[in-house]
Amino acid sequence: MPDSWNISLDSLEARAIGIIVPIVYSLIFLVGTVGNSLVLAVLLHNGEVKYNTTNLFILNLAVADLFFIVFCVPFQATIYTLDGWLFGAVACKAVHFFIYLTLYASSFTLAAVSVDRYLAICYPLKSRNLRTTCNAVLAIIMIWSLSLLFAGPYLSYYQTINYQETFICAPVWEDQHRKILDILTFVFSYILPISVVSLAYARTIKFLWTAVDPLEGISESRKAKRRVTKMIIAVTVLFCLCWLPHHLLILYFWFGYFDFNQATFALRLASHCCSYANSCLNPIVYALISKHFRKKFKQVFTCVLTAGFFGGNTKVAWLNDKNMSCCIDLLVRTWEDILPEKWL
Repeated sequence: MPDSWNISLDSLEARAIGIIVPIVYSLIFLVGTVGNSLVLAVLLHNGEVKYNTTNLFILNLAVADLFFIVFCVPFQATIYTLDGWLFGAVACKAVHFFIYLTLYASSFTLAAVSVDRYLAICYPLKSRNLRTTCNAVLAIIMIWSLSLLFAGPYLSYYQTINYQETFICAPVWEDQHRKILDILTFVFSYILPISVVSLAYARTIKFLWTAVDPLEGISESRKAKRRVTKMIIAVTVLFCLCWLPHHLLILYFWFGYFDFNQATFALRLASHCCSYANSCLNPIVYALISKHFRKKFKQVFTCVLTAGFFGGNTKVAWLNDKNMSCCIDLLVRTWEDILPEKWL
Protein backbone atom coordinates (compact mmCIF):
# COMPACT_ATOMS: atom_id res chain seq x y z
CA MET A 1 0.00 0.00 0.00
CA PRO A 2 1.17 3.59 -0.47
CA ASP A 3 3.31 5.39 2.05
CA SER A 4 0.53 7.82 2.78
CA TRP A 5 -3.12 7.77 1.92
CA ASN A 6 -3.67 11.33 3.13
CA ILE A 7 -5.34 13.48 0.53
CA SER A 8 -6.72 16.98 0.56
CA LEU A 9 -10.39 17.12 1.41
CA ASP A 10 -12.52 20.24 1.50
CA SER A 11 -13.94 21.31 4.83
CA LEU A 12 -17.42 19.92 4.12
CA GLU A 13 -16.12 16.47 3.22
CA ALA A 14 -13.74 16.51 6.18
CA ARG A 15 -16.61 17.31 8.53
CA ALA A 16 -18.76 14.59 6.96
CA ILE A 17 -16.01 12.00 7.39
CA GLY A 18 -15.47 13.20 10.94
CA ILE A 19 -19.11 12.39 11.68
CA ILE A 20 -19.78 9.32 9.54
CA VAL A 21 -16.61 7.36 10.31
CA PRO A 22 -17.00 7.40 14.11
CA ILE A 23 -20.66 6.36 13.80
CA VAL A 24 -20.00 3.50 11.37
CA TYR A 25 -16.94 2.23 13.19
CA SER A 26 -18.70 2.50 16.55
CA LEU A 27 -21.54 0.35 15.22
CA ILE A 28 -19.06 -2.20 13.88
CA PHE A 29 -17.22 -2.20 17.19
CA LEU A 30 -20.41 -2.54 19.23
CA VAL A 31 -21.94 -5.32 17.14
CA GLY A 32 -18.62 -7.15 16.89
CA THR A 33 -17.81 -7.05 20.59
CA VAL A 34 -21.34 -7.92 21.70
CA GLY A 35 -21.79 -10.69 19.13
CA ASN A 36 -18.46 -12.38 19.72
CA SER A 37 -18.68 -11.91 23.48
CA LEU A 38 -22.09 -13.55 23.44
CA VAL A 39 -20.67 -16.56 21.61
CA LEU A 40 -17.83 -16.82 24.12
CA ALA A 41 -20.18 -16.44 27.08
CA VAL A 42 -22.51 -19.15 25.80
CA LEU A 43 -19.73 -21.61 25.01
CA LEU A 44 -17.94 -21.01 28.31
CA HIS A 45 -20.93 -20.65 30.63
CA ASN A 46 -20.57 -23.34 33.30
CA GLY A 47 -19.58 -25.88 30.66
CA GLU A 48 -23.19 -26.23 29.52
CA VAL A 49 -22.15 -26.45 25.88
CA LYS A 50 -20.34 -29.67 25.14
CA TYR A 51 -16.85 -29.08 23.80
CA ASN A 52 -16.91 -31.03 20.57
CA THR A 53 -14.67 -30.16 17.63
CA THR A 54 -17.14 -27.84 15.93
CA ASN A 55 -17.78 -25.82 19.08
CA LEU A 56 -14.04 -25.47 19.72
CA PHE A 57 -13.51 -24.06 16.22
CA ILE A 58 -16.45 -21.70 16.70
CA LEU A 59 -14.91 -20.60 20.00
CA ASN A 60 -11.57 -19.99 18.29
CA LEU A 61 -13.23 -18.03 15.50
CA ALA A 62 -15.03 -15.86 18.04
CA VAL A 63 -11.74 -15.17 19.86
CA ALA A 64 -10.00 -14.23 16.60
CA ASP A 65 -12.88 -12.01 15.51
CA LEU A 66 -13.07 -10.32 18.91
CA PHE A 67 -9.33 -9.59 18.90
CA PHE A 68 -9.64 -8.24 15.36
CA ILE A 69 -12.42 -5.86 16.37
CA VAL A 70 -10.65 -4.68 19.53
CA PHE A 71 -7.18 -4.18 18.04
CA CYS A 72 -8.21 -2.89 14.63
CA VAL A 73 -11.39 -0.82 14.55
CA PRO A 74 -10.63 1.87 17.16
CA PHE A 75 -7.20 2.64 15.72
CA GLN A 76 -8.40 2.68 12.12
CA ALA A 77 -11.14 5.09 13.12
CA THR A 78 -8.51 7.52 14.41
CA ILE A 79 -6.57 7.25 11.15
CA TYR A 80 -9.60 8.59 9.28
CA THR A 81 -10.57 11.23 11.83
CA LEU A 82 -7.25 12.53 13.20
CA ASP A 83 -4.39 14.21 11.37
CA GLY A 84 -1.63 11.96 12.69
CA TRP A 85 -0.76 8.85 14.68
CA LEU A 86 -0.92 9.57 18.40
CA PHE A 87 -0.16 6.16 19.91
CA GLY A 88 3.59 5.83 19.41
CA ALA A 89 5.91 3.57 17.42
CA VAL A 90 5.25 0.39 19.40
CA ALA A 91 1.49 0.66 18.97
CA CYS A 92 1.95 1.31 15.24
CA LYS A 93 3.74 -2.01 14.83
CA ALA A 94 1.57 -3.94 17.30
CA VAL A 95 -1.76 -2.83 15.85
CA HIS A 96 -0.97 -3.92 12.30
CA PHE A 97 0.61 -7.13 13.55
CA PHE A 98 -2.59 -8.02 15.42
CA ILE A 99 -4.70 -7.07 12.42
CA TYR A 100 -2.97 -9.60 10.19
CA LEU A 101 -2.53 -12.14 12.99
CA THR A 102 -6.28 -12.29 13.55
CA LEU A 103 -6.98 -12.15 9.81
CA TYR A 104 -4.94 -15.30 9.28
CA ALA A 105 -6.42 -16.96 12.37
CA SER A 106 -9.97 -16.25 11.17
CA SER A 107 -9.40 -17.48 7.63
CA PHE A 108 -7.57 -20.61 8.75
CA THR A 109 -10.29 -21.35 11.30
CA LEU A 110 -13.00 -21.03 8.65
CA ALA A 111 -11.07 -23.50 6.51
CA ALA A 112 -10.76 -25.88 9.47
CA VAL A 113 -14.49 -25.61 10.20
CA SER A 114 -15.33 -26.43 6.59
CA VAL A 115 -13.19 -29.59 6.72
CA ASP A 116 -14.67 -30.50 10.10
CA ARG A 117 -18.23 -30.15 8.79
CA TYR A 118 -17.35 -32.16 5.68
CA LEU A 119 -16.03 -35.04 7.76
CA ALA A 120 -18.90 -34.86 10.24
CA ILE A 121 -21.58 -34.94 7.53
CA CYS A 122 -20.05 -37.19 4.90
CA TYR A 123 -18.11 -39.58 7.15
CA PRO A 124 -19.78 -39.41 10.59
CA LEU A 125 -18.55 -42.84 11.72
CA LYS A 126 -15.16 -43.04 10.05
CA SER A 127 -14.15 -39.57 11.26
CA ARG A 128 -14.91 -40.15 14.94
CA ASN A 129 -11.32 -41.05 15.76
CA LEU A 130 -10.09 -38.02 13.82
CA ARG A 131 -12.61 -35.46 15.04
CA THR A 132 -11.58 -35.55 18.69
CA THR A 133 -11.23 -32.71 21.17
CA CYS A 134 -7.48 -33.33 21.39
CA ASN A 135 -7.04 -33.09 17.62
CA ALA A 136 -9.18 -29.95 17.50
CA VAL A 137 -6.99 -28.30 20.13
CA LEU A 138 -3.88 -29.32 18.18
CA ALA A 139 -5.42 -27.85 15.03
CA ILE A 140 -6.13 -24.58 16.84
CA ILE A 141 -2.55 -24.44 18.13
CA MET A 142 -1.34 -24.99 14.57
CA ILE A 143 -3.67 -22.26 13.30
CA TRP A 144 -2.26 -19.67 15.69
CA SER A 145 1.32 -20.83 15.10
CA LEU A 146 0.93 -20.39 11.35
CA SER A 147 -0.81 -17.06 11.90
CA LEU A 148 2.13 -15.84 14.00
CA LEU A 149 4.52 -16.96 11.26
CA PHE A 150 2.67 -15.21 8.44
CA ALA A 151 1.91 -12.05 10.44
CA GLY A 152 5.45 -11.71 11.82
CA PRO A 153 6.83 -9.60 8.93
CA TYR A 154 4.27 -6.88 9.68
CA LEU A 155 6.17 -6.04 12.87
CA SER A 156 8.75 -4.33 10.66
CA TYR A 157 6.45 -3.48 7.74
CA TYR A 158 4.91 -0.46 9.49
CA GLN A 159 6.63 2.34 11.36
CA THR A 160 5.93 5.88 12.51
CA ILE A 161 7.39 8.48 10.16
CA ASN A 162 7.39 12.27 10.09
CA TYR A 163 5.16 13.36 7.21
CA GLN A 164 4.73 17.12 6.80
CA GLU A 165 5.59 17.72 10.47
CA THR A 166 3.06 15.10 11.59
CA PHE A 167 3.80 11.57 12.72
CA ILE A 168 1.87 8.92 10.81
CA CYS A 169 1.88 5.12 10.88
CA ALA A 170 2.82 3.95 7.40
CA PRO A 171 4.66 1.19 5.49
CA VAL A 172 8.43 1.66 5.37
CA TRP A 173 9.53 -1.33 3.31
CA GLU A 174 10.80 -0.91 -0.23
CA ASP A 175 8.09 -1.17 -2.87
CA GLN A 176 9.22 -4.52 -4.23
CA HIS A 177 9.32 -6.12 -0.78
CA ARG A 178 5.93 -4.66 0.10
CA LYS A 179 4.48 -5.94 -3.14
CA ILE A 180 5.71 -9.47 -2.46
CA LEU A 181 4.33 -9.49 1.08
CA ASP A 182 0.94 -8.10 0.00
CA ILE A 183 0.65 -10.77 -2.69
CA LEU A 184 1.61 -13.52 -0.25
CA THR A 185 -0.97 -12.21 2.22
CA PHE A 186 -3.62 -12.33 -0.49
CA VAL A 187 -2.70 -15.90 -1.42
CA PHE A 188 -2.37 -17.39 2.06
CA SER A 189 -5.10 -15.46 3.88
CA TYR A 190 -7.69 -15.47 1.09
CA ILE A 191 -7.07 -17.67 -1.95
CA LEU A 192 -5.95 -20.84 -0.16
CA PRO A 193 -8.56 -20.74 2.65
CA ILE A 194 -11.33 -19.96 0.18
CA SER A 195 -10.19 -22.83 -2.03
CA VAL A 196 -10.33 -25.24 0.92
CA VAL A 197 -13.70 -23.89 2.03
CA SER A 198 -15.15 -24.05 -1.48
CA LEU A 199 -13.97 -27.60 -2.09
CA ALA A 200 -15.13 -28.88 1.31
CA TYR A 201 -18.53 -27.22 1.14
CA ALA A 202 -19.06 -28.20 -2.49
CA ARG A 203 -18.59 -31.85 -1.55
CA THR A 204 -20.75 -31.39 1.53
CA ILE A 205 -23.58 -29.82 -0.46
CA LYS A 206 -23.38 -32.57 -3.05
CA PHE A 207 -23.61 -35.20 -0.31
CA LEU A 208 -26.53 -33.46 1.41
CA TRP A 209 -28.52 -33.25 -1.79
CA THR A 210 -27.85 -36.80 -2.95
CA ALA A 211 -27.73 -38.88 0.23
CA VAL A 212 -30.84 -39.92 2.14
CA ASP A 213 -30.72 -40.58 5.87
CA PRO A 214 -32.53 -43.89 6.46
CA LEU A 215 -33.27 -42.91 10.07
CA GLU A 216 -35.31 -39.86 9.13
CA GLY A 217 -38.32 -39.19 6.99
CA ILE A 218 -37.84 -37.74 3.54
CA SER A 219 -39.41 -34.40 4.46
CA GLU A 220 -37.24 -33.95 7.54
CA SER A 221 -34.14 -34.93 5.58
CA ARG A 222 -34.90 -32.34 2.92
CA LYS A 223 -35.51 -29.66 5.54
CA ALA A 224 -32.18 -30.45 7.20
CA LYS A 225 -30.44 -30.25 3.83
CA ARG A 226 -31.91 -26.84 3.13
CA ARG A 227 -30.94 -25.48 6.56
CA VAL A 228 -27.36 -26.71 6.36
CA THR A 229 -27.02 -25.60 2.73
CA LYS A 230 -28.14 -22.08 3.63
CA MET A 231 -25.61 -21.96 6.44
CA ILE A 232 -22.82 -23.22 4.22
CA ILE A 233 -23.55 -20.74 1.44
CA ALA A 234 -23.89 -17.85 3.91
CA VAL A 235 -20.57 -18.50 5.64
CA THR A 236 -18.64 -18.95 2.40
CA VAL A 237 -20.15 -16.03 0.50
CA LEU A 238 -19.93 -13.73 3.52
CA PHE A 239 -16.21 -14.20 3.98
CA CYS A 240 -15.52 -13.91 0.24
CA LEU A 241 -17.52 -10.73 -0.25
CA CYS A 242 -16.36 -8.97 2.90
CA TRP A 243 -12.64 -9.39 2.22
CA LEU A 244 -12.66 -9.24 -1.58
CA PRO A 245 -12.75 -5.40 -1.87
CA HIS A 246 -9.79 -5.08 0.49
CA HIS A 247 -7.63 -7.47 -1.50
CA LEU A 248 -8.74 -6.13 -4.88
CA LEU A 249 -7.83 -2.59 -3.85
CA ILE A 250 -4.33 -3.68 -2.85
CA LEU A 251 -3.85 -5.66 -6.06
CA TYR A 252 -5.10 -2.74 -8.14
CA PHE A 253 -2.60 -0.47 -6.41
CA TRP A 254 0.30 -2.75 -7.36
CA PHE A 255 -0.79 -3.84 -10.83
CA GLY A 256 -2.98 -1.01 -12.09
CA TYR A 257 -2.92 2.77 -12.36
CA PHE A 258 -3.79 3.95 -8.87
CA ASP A 259 -4.43 7.66 -8.51
CA PHE A 260 -4.65 9.20 -5.04
CA ASN A 261 -7.91 11.10 -5.03
CA GLN A 262 -11.20 11.30 -3.18
CA ALA A 263 -12.61 8.30 -5.06
CA THR A 264 -9.79 5.96 -4.06
CA PHE A 265 -9.98 7.34 -0.53
CA ALA A 266 -13.67 6.43 -0.40
CA LEU A 267 -12.93 2.97 -1.83
CA ARG A 268 -10.33 2.36 0.84
CA LEU A 269 -12.76 3.40 3.57
CA ALA A 270 -15.50 1.19 2.13
CA SER A 271 -13.16 -1.80 1.82
CA HIS A 272 -12.18 -1.47 5.48
CA CYS A 273 -15.80 -1.29 6.56
CA CYS A 274 -16.61 -4.44 4.58
CA SER A 275 -13.70 -6.42 5.99
CA TYR A 276 -14.41 -5.35 9.56
CA ALA A 277 -18.09 -6.16 9.14
CA ASN A 278 -17.14 -9.78 8.52
CA SER A 279 -15.99 -10.10 12.13
CA CYS A 280 -19.31 -8.63 13.24
CA LEU A 281 -21.43 -10.99 11.18
CA ASN A 282 -19.54 -14.25 11.64
CA PRO A 283 -20.79 -14.89 15.20
CA ILE A 284 -24.43 -14.44 14.22
CA VAL A 285 -24.51 -15.67 10.64
CA TYR A 286 -25.92 -19.01 11.78
CA ALA A 287 -28.63 -17.27 13.79
CA LEU A 288 -29.69 -14.90 11.03
CA ILE A 289 -30.78 -17.73 8.74
CA SER A 290 -32.72 -19.57 11.45
CA LYS A 291 -36.39 -18.84 12.06
CA HIS A 292 -36.09 -20.79 15.29
CA PHE A 293 -33.48 -18.36 16.58
CA ARG A 294 -35.64 -15.35 15.83
CA LYS A 295 -38.38 -16.99 17.88
CA LYS A 296 -35.92 -17.63 20.72
CA PHE A 297 -34.61 -14.09 20.49
CA LYS A 298 -38.10 -12.75 21.13
CA GLN A 299 -38.27 -14.97 24.21
CA VAL A 300 -34.94 -13.60 25.45
CA PHE A 301 -36.09 -10.03 24.85
CA THR A 302 -39.33 -10.69 26.70
CA CYS A 303 -37.38 -12.31 29.54
CA VAL A 304 -35.18 -9.24 29.90
CA LEU A 305 -38.14 -6.89 29.95
CA THR A 306 -40.15 -8.89 32.48
CA ALA A 307 -37.06 -9.47 34.63
CA GLY A 308 -36.99 -5.81 35.54
CA PHE A 309 -35.06 -3.68 33.05
CA PHE A 310 -38.21 -1.56 32.81
CA GLY A 311 -40.52 -1.08 35.76
CA GLY A 312 -44.28 -1.07 35.59
CA ASN A 313 -44.39 2.71 35.84
CA THR A 314 -41.59 5.10 34.95
CA LYS A 315 -38.96 3.62 37.25
CA VAL A 316 -36.14 1.47 35.94
CA ALA A 317 -35.38 -1.61 38.05
CA TRP A 318 -32.27 -3.75 38.16
CA LEU A 319 -32.20 -7.42 37.27
CA ASN A 320 -32.04 -9.57 40.37
CA ASP A 321 -29.79 -12.60 40.53
CA LYS A 322 -32.60 -15.09 39.95
CA ASN A 323 -33.97 -13.41 36.85
CA MET A 324 -30.48 -12.79 35.49
CA SER A 325 -29.70 -16.49 35.85
CA CYS A 326 -32.95 -17.31 34.07
CA CYS A 327 -32.07 -15.07 31.14
CA ILE A 328 -28.53 -16.47 30.90
CA ASP A 329 -29.88 -20.01 30.86
CA LEU A 330 -32.30 -19.03 28.10
CA LEU A 331 -29.45 -17.49 26.10
CA VAL A 332 -27.44 -20.68 26.49
CA ARG A 333 -30.35 -22.83 25.32
CA THR A 334 -30.95 -20.46 22.41
CA TRP A 335 -27.37 -20.69 21.14
CA GLU A 336 -27.28 -24.42 21.76
CA ASP A 337 -30.25 -24.72 19.42
CA ILE A 338 -28.54 -22.81 16.60
CA LEU A 339 -25.06 -24.33 16.83
CA PRO A 340 -24.22 -26.46 13.76
CA GLU A 341 -24.36 -29.68 15.77
CA LYS A 342 -28.03 -28.98 16.46
CA TRP A 343 -28.85 -28.49 12.80
CA LEU A 344 -27.68 -31.85 11.54
